[in-house]
Amino acid sequence: QKKHPKLSQIGYYDLCFVGVFFSSWDETHFGKMGSYYINRTFFFDVHPPLGKMLIGLAGYLSGYDGTFPFQKPGDRYEQHNYIGMRGFCAFLGSCLVPFAYLTVLELSKSLPAALLAAFILIFDTGCITLSQYILLDPILMFFLMAAVLSMVKCNSCADRPFSASWWLWLSLTGVSLAGAMGVKFVGLFVVLLVGLNTVYDLWDLLGNLSLSLVMFGKHLLARVLCLIVLPLALYTAIFAVHFAVLNRSGPGDGFFSSAFQSQLIGNNLHNVSVPEHLAYGSVVTMKNLRMAGGYLHSHWHLYPEGIGARQQQVTAYLHKDLNNLWIIKKHDSDTDLSDPSSPVEFVRHGDIIRLEHKETSRNLHSHQHEAPLTRKHFQVTGYGINGTGDSNDFWRIEVVGRKTGKLIKVLRSQVRLTHVATGCILGSSGKTLPKWGWEQVEVTCTPYLKETPNSLWNFEDHINPKLPNISLDVLKPSFAEILLESHMVMIRGNSGLKPKDNEVTSKPWHWPINYQGLRFSGVNETDYRVYLLGNPVIWWLNLVTIGLYLLITVCTAVALKRGLPRFWKLSRVVLRAGGQITLGWLLHYLPFFMMGRVLYFHHYFPAMLFSSMLTGITWDAVLKFCAGFLSPSTTARRVYGGGFLALVLLILYSFYLFHPLSYGMIGPMASNPSSPMAGLRWMDSWEF
Repeated sequence: QKKHPKLSQIGYYDLCFVGVFFSSWDETHFGKMGSYYINRTFFFDVHPPLGKMLIGLAGYLSGYDGTFPFQKPGDRYEQHNYIGMRGFCAFLGSCLVPFAYLTVLELSKSLPAALLAAFILIFDTGCITLSQYILLDPILMFFLMAAVLSMVKCNSCADRPFSASWWLWLSLTGVSLAGAMGVKFVGLFVVLLVGLNTVYDLWDLLGNLSLSLVMFGKHLLARVLCLIVLPLALYTAIFAVHFAVLNRSGPGDGFFSSAFQSQLIGNNLHNVSVPEHLAYGSVVTMKNLRMAGGYLHSHWHLYPEGIGARQQQVTAYLHKDLNNLWIIKKHDSDTDLSDPSSPVEFVRHGDIIRLEHKETSRNLHSHQHEAPLTRKHFQVTGYGINGTGDSNDFWRIEVVGRKTGKLIKVLRSQVRLTHVATGCILGSSGKTLPKWGWEQVEVTCTPYLKETPNSLWNFEDHINPKLPNISLDVLKPSFAEILLESHMVMIRGNSGLKPKDNEVTSKPWHWPINYQGLRFSGVNETDYRVYLLGNPVIWWLNLVTIGLYLLITVCTAVALKRGLPRFWKLSRVVLRAGGQITLGWLLHYLPFFMMGRVLYFHHYFPAMLFSSMLTGITWDAVLKFCAGFLSPSTTARRVYGGGFLALVLLILYSFYLFHPLSYGMIGPMASNPSSPMAGLRWMDSWEF
């Protein structure tokens, strides 16, 4: 306070303590999802469920009742017991330090290298910030590092295969892979790392002429069981628990199929009885299969002047509504099929039908006018009077994977409607119409015949008094179908993630240079602010290390060619110990350059773990190499110790300067010259 009176009258440590009572950044997502598990409410997320399940379990065991709303960052927790969830994430985050220590120690056989790697993770402000909140990142990194440590430990047991320790570490590798994949799909990168290591081991064993083919087969079978079968079984079990716990209707219903929704308690389809097969005269609703695609909908409003033909609007609507109801009619007959005396005639795959809007009595219609928003797509309208229109009202109904003449099932059959006159396919573009369209979703007829969820529909509600009803339980999907559907929805959700307005996103080339951080809480001078940014000395040292490692790799080839034994000794140590770590860094970093989804700074932290371990290995070897030129040995030890101590002190001093980013700041922003943090804004892109 004496040094920086503008910080306010609150003491610094009091400020840190007060700050933990506020929710932060992605806690509003993952904390809320933990609450959903406690309340058994179904929700949708683009990541697999294990991380949120563990957060919910930690909250439940620590006395949290699942009632905090998690509406926006900065909300006070008040009397809600959030400590268990944060403490759980902090514990897993703290485990990264011993995992890194043991991994580097096993690879390099050097205690100083292992200590340096652990020291880097202890004093990195970014790792501290990520670990102190309710987030998926510390859980993901825990399983990732556990998989790497188990893999390295298993490799060290290669001289005693099929021993108890060998089986233990091989099995733990498989368990950790399932855990990493169960938290986020980026866990695939560590699966790939372990897979490449396994292929290398098996190739080496295959080249061992003293090893019989029977013994090689045992090695192969052991790896299949522990690294493929075991992780897949555990990964599947995670989803089985997920669907068993979340059995109540919630905000995630609309992302899934009607058949899946019928299993959720409280959903309007739960315990409902409807006719099983579609017939002419049935009143139905049609749900688009794209994520949050909505129901086929129409209303009395017309398209405005200049937007195609001035006919009745047809849209996709995300909510239940009477304007979602359509009557299935024959294309060439106006017979009143509601007459109880008329025979039942089922709709079959390949039939040409009309869909009459129940509320307005206009037919679903398309023509070669351009759609309102999507270029080169045709407009879809409601046309005609009391069901009387023209040939542009005719649609061929086709069921995916069915043969001509097969009946069409409610909920289960995936259908497409092909416009007979133009050959286009009815679909939802996913684009939101302007206010004249009541901000509902655009429906178009696409001339491009590529089969996507946008152009597929299923029948949900089905009313036909002439047909017997069956319980929707008969049509419920199997667990395998639910598992496949959930992955398709997650993949589509991930690929559809785009930056929101005023959202701080970043590019992969920003990450290693610590170019731009991420605000975790607070945006104003009076707010308690936490800012995600790596310790600059550590991150830039890691970046230099990667360049140094590549230089050593190049020089190794020269040393081998020219016969330089001293340098070859250095490079052999670095390359042997750092090879797997460097591969891990590449696998966890380079794929992001090819991703089309929105990216954030925190996506780099798994790769940062590998670069930190590589720093410990490389600088230990380089200092030993430099000290090796000196004699006597006491001088060499002093040079080595001095260099090591200089690195440690540099990291410590940088942490001392930047630790308020993790533990909280208040007062003017660093861009203000009067701010006590102004001198630490080494890059203009840092916005703390």
